[in-house]
Amino acid sequence: MPELPEVEVTRLGIAPYLEKRRITGVVIRNPRLRWPIPDDLNDRLKGQIIHAITRRAKYLLFECGIGTLILHLGMSGSLRLLSNGSMPCAESGDSLVDRPGKHDHFDLIVEDQTILRLRDPRRFGAVLWQSGNTLQHPLLVNLGPEPLVPDFCATRLYESTRARKSSIKSILMNNQVVVGIGNIYANEALFHAKINPRTAACRIGLSRYEKLVQNIKAVLQKAIEAGGSSLRDFVNSDGNPGYFQQQYWVYGRAGMTCRDCGSVIKQIKQNQRSSFYCPVCQH
Repeated sequence: MPELPEVEVTRLGIAPYLEKRRITGVVIRNPRLRWPIPDDLNDRLKGQIIHAITRRAKYLLFECGIGTLILHLGMSGSLRLLSNGSMPCAESGDSLVDRPGKHDHFDLIVEDQTILRLRDPRRFGAVLWQSGNTLQHPLLVNLGPEPLVPDFCATRLYESTRARKSSIKSILMNNQVVVGIGNIYANEALFHAKINPRTAACRIGLSRYEKLVQNIKAVLQKAIEAGGSSLRDFVNSDGNPGYFQQQYWVYGRAGMTCRDCGSVIKQIKQNQRSSFYCPVCQH
């Protein structure tokens, strides 16, 4: 599933080609995503200017003045930029534009004929519309802080976990505590902070939270710089994969030796998700 780094990489890739451009239309090939695509979306968007493309958690927000187009990549979605030769991902001629695949469910078209195409094989993504205050949308209103902003700090995380007996790994994946970290990056940040993923959040002191927050920010930033992680479906807006998976210290390395101490990396299940850790480094 694309996590915060992958979504941010996508945003950075598409924003220069879509911001300040006028929308000329949309094409809805299959409205049956996780939630139905609004059938009046073309009427709402046609003629609107995309003032900015921002991100909240794993949601991309296309701010159009009268409202906001909300996109989510779901489990396997990706966004591609297509045109007749001006985009870095374009093939010769117009073959990509004229021949959408069976999983290409939605196109957003802007005035220079640039097309933003959503491909989503599992159809867990979303294309939604919000009038008025975007952050009051039901999917966004209860989200916790962004992990890369100054407001997300050790003191805040420490205070919010004093009564929480859940594992710290579960807490990091709770979007009401902090958004967008995801399974891969929670595993990696906990390793670098030398915290066992099973440790109860309420038993971690402020100094250890300071180290954890520093590593959360560092891991996410490095992942963005590497273009995200491509394990199954993710490609960025020009069709290229990310490379952060080449820098993993524990994720997906069960049975392999720890890059730090040489011990064997362990794998356990937590809330139906795999956790990876070094039993020596993360005691």
